[in-house]
Amino acid sequence: MTAKPRGVAIFSGGSAANNLVDVFKEVTEGKNRPLSYVIPISDNGGSSSELIRVFGGPGRLVRLIPGNGEDPEKAAILAFFNHRLPKDSEAARHEWLDIVEARAPLWNNISSPKKELIRSFLNLLNLEIVKRARPSSVFNFSSASTGNMFLTGARLFSGSFESSIYLLSSICRVPDNVSVLPAINTSFTHHISAGLENGTVITGQNSISHPSVPTALEATSTETEDHDSIEDANLPGSLPTLRKQYISFSKSEEEELPCRIERLWYINPYGQEIRLNANSKVLDALAAAQCIIYSIGSLYTSIIPSLILRGVGDAVASPSIKYKILILNSTLDRETGPSTNPYTATDFIAAISRACSYSRGLVGPVAKDGFRKYVTHLIHLAGPGTPVVDKEELAGLGIECIRVYGRSSENGGLLMYDEKGLVQALEAVIGKGGLAGERSRRNTLEK
Repeated sequence: MTAKPRGVAIFSGGSAANNLVDVFKEVTEGKNRPLSYVIPISDNGGSSSELIRVFGGPGRLVRLIPGNGEDPEKAAILAFFNHRLPKDSEAARHEWLDIVEARAPLWNNISSPKKELIRSFLNLLNLEIVKRARPSSVFNFSSASTGNMFLTGARLFSGSFESSIYLLSSICRVPDNVSVLPAINTSFTHHISAGLENGTVITGQNSISHPSVPTALEATSTETEDHDSIEDANLPGSLPTLRKQYISFSKSEEEELPCRIERLWYINPYGQEIRLNANSKVLDALAAAQCIIYSIGSLYTSIIPSLILRGVGDAVASPSIKYKILILNSTLDRETGPSTNPYTATDFIAAISRACSYSRGLVGPVAKDGFRKYVTHLIHLAGPGTPVVDKEELAGLGIECIRVYGRSSENGGLLMYDEKGLVQALEAVIGKGGLAGERSRRNTLEK
């Protein structure tokens, strides 16, 4: 009897990681390797923030669903779930009504049975939006994702975020070997805070990741009373900053943080630090993995929220996981600055190691010779704006570096990963088909 191949578990970032779905599909396709995406649920920016504010639970769109252009209906369904409403709130509201009433062109090429199934959950959500409308609290449809809206409607119906993801995966005919796993198994939202090296605390993912004045945990009694007068899904007395709308924000014009982020933790609605258990299905996926990949994305708000959960650090540190690969971001951002003290590749690895160590209940910094417990390989680009990689230092720590040649982005010349080159690099590490003898250590693709 042939042993079941060990899988690949991916700690997925935000929108940036969505661009690598086809890469991970190709690495596992035809090899029958289980492929698991672990997604954080602490997002409180964009349309997710409005769903969290009004409905008090995760509403993240599962954009990590492999698709293809060969099946017109599947292509139409994927386009439907990836669609976003207009930025103008009034235009967005009108388009939402057209979708709910099945008058929008988005429904073209979707069969009637699937259309009515999808529409039933959107109608349920729409009813809840109308029921909860108050003069002081009106739902803002601006830039809302139809996938987010469907997931929220399905969660409200079933009472389970996992069930809503399963339903979406079934409708989209996701392959049996692919699973999308929320880092925490919950129907409620969980928020994060970050502590800076100067002692400042910033609350909420959006405030950490995107331009804003650092928000302290303390809120004035007047602010709290004002928010408590609004009848909504939030617990009385919960932090006002967690109830604000964060529909519009900039990811390009970022105000730098005054110093580096020191650590990240989860908080309850009143701002107190809490320790949370990881979804048991995530731990099962890690236990069955031959390889884990830290994908590109915001380090502290997309990757680390999954790593600091109880059980994850021990699972990642297990020697049964042979390959622990960090795909290094091609640029630095607000979370990995400031420009006077930018993160190097070693700093990225140190942050991941600290997060996994925190998950294990270990206090204090991680010695550099312990980094290899959590990262064994680094895949990176080299060029203007990319983080500095000290290959000799990392080699001394037992971490192998693989450089891939990227391509310039369309807007400004920043380097981006080339899909073919990244596939070659990943297969150089884990081997084609998982066979130890099939390796190519040199990736010569350059564009």
